[in-house]
Amino acid sequence: MLSIRPLVLALTAALAATLAVHDADAAKKKKAAPAKKAPAATACTDFYAFSNADWLKSHTVVAGDGSVSALGEMRERSLQQQRDLLDAAMRTPQGNVQKLLGDFWASGLDEAAVEADGSKSIAPLLGRIDAIKKAKDIPPSIAALHQVGIPVVFNFSPDIDLAKFDRHIGYFSQGGLGLPDPAFYTRGDADTKALMARYTDYVKRILTLTGTPQAQLDADTKSVIDLETRIAQASKPLTSFRDPRTNYAPMAASALGKQYKRLQMAEFLKAQGVSNDTVSLANPQLFAQIDNLVGSLPTAQWKAYLRFQVGNAMAPYLSKPFRDAEFDFRGRLLRGETAPEPRWKDVLDAINTAAGPMLGREYAARYLPAATDSRAEAIAKQVRETLAANVERSAWMSAEAKAEAKKKLNDLKIEVGTPNRDLDYSVQPMGRGSFGGNMLIASTWRHREEMKRIGQNNADRRWDVLPQQPALAYDIAQNRLIVTAAMLQSPVLDMGKDAATQFGTFGALVGHELSHAVDIKGRLVDAGGGLKSWWTPADDAAWQDKANKLAAQYDGYAYPDLSGVKVNGRQTSEENMADLAGVELAYQAFAGDASANTEAGKQAFFKAWAGLWAQENSAEAAKVLAASDVHAPGQWRANGPLVNQPAFGEAYKCKATTNMQKAPAEQLSIWR
Repeated sequence: MLSIRPLVLALTAALAATLAVHDADAAKKKKAAPAKKAPAATACTDFYAFSNADWLKSHTVVAGDGSVSALGEMRERSLQQQRDLLDAAMRTPQGNVQKLLGDFWASGLDEAAVEADGSKSIAPLLGRIDAIKKAKDIPPSIAALHQVGIPVVFNFSPDIDLAKFDRHIGYFSQGGLGLPDPAFYTRGDADTKALMARYTDYVKRILTLTGTPQAQLDADTKSVIDLETRIAQASKPLTSFRDPRTNYAPMAASALGKQYKRLQMAEFLKAQGVSNDTVSLANPQLFAQIDNLVGSLPTAQWKAYLRFQVGNAMAPYLSKPFRDAEFDFRGRLLRGETAPEPRWKDVLDAINTAAGPMLGREYAARYLPAATDSRAEAIAKQVRETLAANVERSAWMSAEAKAEAKKKLNDLKIEVGTPNRDLDYSVQPMGRGSFGGNMLIASTWRHREEMKRIGQNNADRRWDVLPQQPALAYDIAQNRLIVTAAMLQSPVLDMGKDAATQFGTFGALVGHELSHAVDIKGRLVDAGGGLKSWWTPADDAAWQDKANKLAAQYDGYAYPDLSGVKVNGRQTSEENMADLAGVELAYQAFAGDASANTEAGKQAFFKAWAGLWAQENSAEAAKVLAASDVHAPGQWRANGPLVNQPAFGEAYKCKATTNMQKAPAEQLSIWR
């Protein structure tokens, strides 16, 4: 229900695609059927298969788009942990926040109560829409829906001020459409027409469920499609959001009221609790169009549009007819799902959407011991210090770039577990009678807390990921490493394992992310937070030379589970470079531990790295990943960096003539 913040998403490099690989079939995994015996992999022929032999034997996927991975299993475990926490909060809540969460959870799991409640929770919203009489009544209704977390007509949300990264300002951006891409409304090809026909049917179903009279259905459905089409025609292509700078257009909020009089923008901001005088509005043509539509379209058309938007946004949280309509269109058609998720997962998703920070606070308190937090921070600091030392002695980086890189690394913050939030957890009591009502209460709370950030110099007190979601990321805007509570468990950081394993997993992932502070992406933001490149042309040329050679290495790798397909070394280049950097940095940081001097310790480090990337993909999933994923498949994320590590060859006694070790003169390095 809440709008997406494209700027920070574009500015943050994260270990996201790895965890987003489809693991829908993980629960259906079966023991692999016996296959023809092939020569067993050795450490020097295929280290990935050698290290993960037991895992690969015990995991397989069913036909379709299924995938199973070691990191995906960790994500599934984090979902179960959240479920267990909410079950406990439902039975015996400890404190006010758990009472809120427990009631929210109970109201969603009680399907009989959800059916009995029907669409009563949205009746007040629909009643307000029905009361619209004149054009001047439309903007207050738009503002009221934004307040409860239903952004209609356009999006308005806090995001970082690109002129001052520690501050949030309010961004007016395009939105208000029931389909994900404005192009769907304007393209004329057969596939798009077929999709629009299905969407028209969906609009009609939702309008019916919100109480639109039968005699009015066809006309109101056409009204909704027509208004959305007009908005889409003035919207930018989705590709324009790739560069955050093109969507940054600061202006005085006081000028909005004069520029878009019918939209009553000053009153809109006041309703959201925003008093800051600077906002960003990068598509004035769109808002001019909307302003004109408020005054030129019949109020009946606006009422039909707003009724649909309420029903569409709330459909997953209401009775079964609403949920069925939403799943038939969005689930089956747009997301390609064959069946709805189990009820508990849908309810958990709703809670994370509307009350995610509340759940994150309780999750970290329950599942992140202080010792784990401290260990993670200690390893991360060691890796950061190792990177700083390597920058200092780098043979390819210029003196100017080294100076700026050292400043960035010296100022780089490490945040583990949860963000330094300053949220107000006072919320209207929820109760267990209305899941839809609780969703609106929680969404109103989250919207209120988000709006408070606008105009404040507290961008560093906010993450764009929840503590209960596994993530490890370098935030380029705030120059910080973010490690969520859910990430600090096996196989990433297992407190029951030795230092070799911890550095081979968590340390290498930290090195991967920290390398982004000073790599081809990190060079775009200087130590002071300015958007400018601090590399010299020689630095850029040296990096590109390394990247080209590594891309050629990965171009030679066969894509697992696909016949005749190779890894795309260019597509995966930046992440392959970060993987290489991560292994180099973590191994050097590990060298300070006593076990680094033993053969067993060295072998454990590399085996831990390979274990992170265990995965099985169906052919269908592999095709999608090969075409779109910016990460190499697991086999080559494991093996690719290791062929360039002399320490790996020494640990497993692999000669340069084997698959797993390049000749010394051919080995690539970034920070070694």
